[in-house]
Amino acid sequence: MSDRSPGSDPGLLLLISLSGGPKHGHAMLLDVAAFAGLRLGPGTLYGALSRLEEDGLVEPLPLEGRRRPYRLTDSGLAALRGRLTGLNAAVSIGLARVGNR
Repeated sequence: MSDRSPGSDPGLLLLISLSGGPKHGHAMLLDVAAFAGLRLGPGTLYGALSRLEEDGLVEPLPLEGRRRPYRLTDSGLAALRGRLTGLNAAVSIGLARVGNR
């Protein structure tokens, strides 16, 4: 079985990371590694950030030295909340079903 779990979705992981406040790329990589146990590569990170920005879910902030922080937009927060709510329902049902076996 390949790892196509929601926890391996880079966009979702970055939205979760940014829900804790604005971060630059390296800080997001460290945060994702800490809470999800996954190491995203720079290409994966910046590809996902680009898609999230195109979708209006994140926005770049002014440069801080050589680093560019990003933050969630209101649309990004709403999308994250909806996605997590859906995942929570699926996880609850899945756990109940495997608990019955």
